Amino acid sequence: MLHFLEIEGFTTQSGSTQDIKLSYEVFGQPLHSAPIVLVNHALTGNSGVAGEEGWWSDLIGDHKCIDTQKYTVLAFNIPGNGYDGFVIENYKDFVAGDIARIFLKGLGQLEIPVLHAIIGGSLGGGLAWEMAVLNPKITKHLIPVASDWKSTDWLIANCQIQEQILVNSKEPVHDARMHAMLCYRTPESFKARFQRSTNEELQVFNVESWLMHHGKKLQERFQLSAYKLMNQLLKTIDVTRNGETGFERLAQSDTQIHIVGVNSDLFFTAEENKETYRRFAQGNSNVTWNNYPS
Repeated sequence: MLHFLEIEGFTTQSGSTQDIKLSYEVFGQPLHSAPIVLVNHALTGNSGVAGEEGWWSDLIGDHKCIDTQKYTVLAFNIPGNGYDGFVIENYKDFVAGDIARIFLKGLGQLEIPVLHAIIGGSLGGGLAWEMAVLNPKITKHLIPVASDWKSTDWLIANCQIQEQILVNSKEPVHDARMHAMLCYRTPESFKARFQRSTNEELQVFNVESWLMHHGKKLQERFQLSAYKLMNQLLKTIDVTRNGETGFERLAQSDTQIHIVGVNSDLFFTAEENKETYRRFAQGNSNVTWNNYPS
């Protein structure tokens, strides 16, 4: 069930001011009755993280990795993702840090001074980094999965290609998704999966029909304005945009940082995750790094 908060007169880093509708869902234990785990969704995700249709239902649920018998699971919708009907057309006015500030304001309205954990994958993990740097005391555990504290040149370049597709294509969501799917898996994983096999009915390679399927699937459920905004946020993750102070405060804090890399991800590479681990580990024993698959 969706709940709503109003963030009135929010001003972005670029100076744009507007009212923001912030929606969220709660799973597991009622708010304020158990430790709270905030789950930040990825580019095409939403607040429906658990339950039958939950996009992270393999991880979140009764007696699962994030146990809803033990924790309250809170998930905000990134404003403008379209899941709650709220859209943002002036997407260029926003950076990832703006969404992190909105989420922190939402936690304030919900009277949540500290979280047990913030976890998120890809864009959601970037937002988790941004939140923790803005307020190093907001969470006991920070768990970014296949993500990082900054958008690399490689990621920014791919987001620029996505932007060009979204602006110029006749089927922008469909075509942008086809391109994006190439960045979630390595050439080796494509080889292992498809083996240059063909779809005899369609007279195309199976990898082609797979790409077209994913493009069509997202086109049916995702708005163009939402994709433009999410792509803009993905390329603007940078916890040091206002200097290194916040980064240093997080490094010196008691927050337990658990970095999870994914070997097949080409947006946020495992090597970048490892480099971040090394940077934190130099002066902070409260950081771990794991790779999947190991």
